[in-house]
Amino acid sequence: MMTLSKAALALAAAWALLPAAQAQGTGYPSKPVKLVVGYAPGGATDIGARLIADALGKDLGQSFIVENRPGANSNIGAEYVVRAPADGYTLFVGSISTAINQGLYTKLGFDAGKDLVPVAQLNVVPNILAVSAKLPVNSVAEYIAYGKQHPDKLTCASPGSGSSAHLGCELFKLKTGTSILHVPYRGSGPAVSDLLGGQVDSMMDNLPPLLAQIRAGKLKGLAVTTAARVDFASDIPTVAESGVPGFEVAAWFGVFAPAGTPAQVVETVNKAINRALNANPDVRAKYQSNGFMLPPAPNSSASFQRFFNSEIKRWAEVAQATHLKID
Repeated sequence: MMTLSKAALALAAAWALLPAAQAQGTGYPSKPVKLVVGYAPGGATDIGARLIADALGKDLGQSFIVENRPGANSNIGAEYVVRAPADGYTLFVGSISTAINQGLYTKLGFDAGKDLVPVAQLNVVPNILAVSAKLPVNSVAEYIAYGKQHPDKLTCASPGSGSSAHLGCELFKLKTGTSILHVPYRGSGPAVSDLLGGQVDSMMDNLPPLLAQIRAGKLKGLAVTTAARVDFASDIPTVAESGVPGFEVAAWFGVFAPAGTPAQVVETVNKAINRALNANPDVRAKYQSNGFMLPPAPNSSASFQRFFNSEIKRWAEVAQATHLKID
């Protein structure tokens, strides 16, 4: 018969093995899960993370806690997750910048395409080409003409180098043969402030926070950068239909896990995210109020992986063609 001390030792040994079993999909999650955001609180990535964290917590019965680790265009947060145990308890809420950074930074401490596993896409946020009310243009065609008439004098602001706003501007320059000066800022707030004041001429940033200024006549919205018009701003044409065929840039966000995370854990989180997006009216209402669009179906880990790989390749080609590099 097993003595009490031996029983205690056996129980302790079994308890030590429990997290490994849970990480293989048996009982996950059994403790709080961290959702790491590579930006400061208040931005689109942070808002999306907090919306899904609340839904996941209610669905899976454990707290999903958002932890902000800002810096280096989200690379600090991404690397933190890459180095974390691959057990599903530390996840990364990444964005289009996660794909852009791979071809832009020369000294990354990780390979996003190999070291992160795409779990599920969270949302898509349309961008818009907005210009100062002082700029004498009212269409994409006039904007292009103005840029060619004033080479290196037309300015395009962004929340920072490597953002979708920055690379969208660079892609626009490639496709139109214009010479537009990029002006990076430390965040959208100061960039929009200078755009409103006319210190910079244009910006290709997220549509939702700019739409109120456009509706008030303080900015001019020339075109959205998505492939199709946006439901909540259907009067604004796309860049593609405005004379730049094939142009498409949309900010997107998604959840990633460290490479090596058990497939069952990835599947558990993926299914919970899809339940939140497709069957939770509260999440859908908050998505709409924040200008978020649902990701394309099927929103599986495999489909997100294919999309992520294509985005890494696409933006690496843009960075190479425009000679963009960040040390």
